[in-house]
Amino acid sequence: MQDSIGIPACFSSGEKLIDDPGAVTRSGQSVFMSVYRTKIADQCRLITISWCKNLLLHGLSVSVEALEGESQYTCKVELKPWYFWGKHGSKRFIVEGKAVDIFWDLKAAKFNGETVPTSEYYVAVVCDEEVVLLLGDLKKDAYRKTGCRPALNDPILVSKKEHIFGKKKFSTRVKFHEKGRCHEISIECKNRISNGNNVNGVQPEMEIRIDGHLVIHVKHLQWKFRASTPLSSQTRSSGSMEGFCVNGPSEFCLFLYAWKVE
Repeated sequence: MQDSIGIPACFSSGEKLIDDPGAVTRSGQSVFMSVYRTKIADQCRLITISWCKNLLLHGLSVSVEALEGESQYTCKVELKPWYFWGKHGSKRFIVEGKAVDIFWDLKAAKFNGETVPTSEYYVAVVCDEEVVLLLGDLKKDAYRKTGCRPALNDPILVSKKEHIFGKKKFSTRVKFHEKGRCHEISIECKNRISNGNNVNGVQPEMEIRIDGHLVIHVKHLQWKFRASTPLSSQTRSSGSMEGFCVNGPSEFCLFLYAWKVE
């Protein structure tokens, strides 16, 4: 498939969404996106939380969906290690005549080498004196800072997307369903000795495993290879797709992957 994979820019050098995945790859930027549905300004809207990481710094982008074709409301934060300011603060949007406030505290956030912080942080979205979305483990600090109560309706996680910039192997833990268990996903790119006409007798290939089980095996990686593969709890196929099963009938994931042979 040749569908475009939109990746956002979390850093101040770009104010628009990046529609070319190669642009992110060239910049060495890893991105983790989570999309939530919640109620803001009397309408169900999508909030996109994007965490970015490159060789020098981390970044955060919070975008609130605008209706009727308007540009979305976006707040961007750069976490430069040599600056203290910017690691906590707030920003206000006016959405349909109502104030929407974004609060964040990342002063002591621990990333442990990951794109998304693992602890000691919060990001909160507030509207109508309700915290409509709250991420992080410092929830008490967030409610104290905002002075607002939790929303009556919990936000719904719609999707997650991760773009990884790396060399040979990557692993992460994710949930395919909000109430499901965590799964270990590993992606490994390696060279296989081949007797064909490949350069130096080496054939690049890629393996994707879930909980140690091989679910995707691409044996012939070509120049700028791209593809997508949907997996669900009902997936059962032969060849490169071995038996894959997760808990819960509604669990589903979609792999979008790209490869550039150097």
